[in-house]
Amino acid sequence: MVPFSILDLSPITQGATASDALANSRRLAQEAEAYGYKRFWLAEHHGMRGIASAATAVVINHVAAGTQSIRVGSGGIMLPNHAPLVIAEQFGTLAALHPGRIDLGLGRAPGTDMRTAAALRRNMDAGAESFPNDVVELQALLAEPGENQGLIAVPGAGTNVPIWLLGSSTYSAQLAAMLGLPFAFASHFAPDMLMTALQIYRERFRPSETLPKPYAMVGIMGVAAASDAEADHLFTSMQQSFVALRRNARGQFPPPVDSMDGLWSPAEKEFVDHSMTYAVVGGPERVARKIGDFLDMTKADELIVSMPIFDMDARLQSVRLFAGAQQRLAEAA
Repeated sequence: MVPFSILDLSPITQGATASDALANSRRLAQEAEAYGYKRFWLAEHHGMRGIASAATAVVINHVAAGTQSIRVGSGGIMLPNHAPLVIAEQFGTLAALHPGRIDLGLGRAPGTDMRTAAALRRNMDAGAESFPNDVVELQALLAEPGENQGLIAVPGAGTNVPIWLLGSSTYSAQLAAMLGLPFAFASHFAPDMLMTALQIYRERFRPSETLPKPYAMVGIMGVAAASDAEADHLFTSMQQSFVALRRNARGQFPPPVDSMDGLWSPAEKEFVDHSMTYAVVGGPERVARKIGDFLDMTKADELIVSMPIFDMDARLQSVRLFAGAQQRLAEAA
């Protein structure tokens, strides 16, 4: 049975607060744990009024403290924004607080606009170009210290927190293959290079001490409801959010609407529909069918689902229905 996981951005819905969003993330993780999901990841974004997970390590601790067994981690930490030592210390601390449950997914995008990125980064000249060296440095800081190693992360050294590389192109696929790391592709919003990236990762993979063979995770946007019509209605929140992103008018996460007519231009609709190529939206039967087709196509080792739903009760119901779809697929297999 292919494991299912959840990617969360701690959405701040219209009329709510960051406190509400963080409480909802914890509640969502508890539901995911109860229904057998493998991981609950949180993403680093900055300067966005609708996302509360900017201080990602802090939110990971908040979620992990409210759960017992589900793995909790980053999907991901945008490493160019940080010194590797800082991330090693943060995730070493998380590993000390929640042993055996922490994942460290790394990305090389800023996760924000360039002005905010400049405020975050220690060295804008290096940026994403130093990403491979930073990953290797971070690996060394989380491993057992070598003889005469001058720089040691405390906490961090010897924790061997699992590192994942995340990407929406072939770059991180190649690097993950070279370093023998697990790889997660952001097909939930960037569908174009999914199959090419997976092929490169699998063909070029070099076994490592931590991973003997390739392990690929793929992402989808997912909304499950009692009926196709209800799910389509709930999904209009995400469609509105992507239109706002396109217009650089980022705000809080909006409630669903009866129709998107008049809310987007033809070009904006095309942009959103293309970005959501692999979205799984529907009632139980449609969801199971679309997931099955997607997994057959990608041969993925794991599926991670982002559930952009305004109403919290509907989000929890979607978690339960996706778990039901997973069970149906397992029985069919």
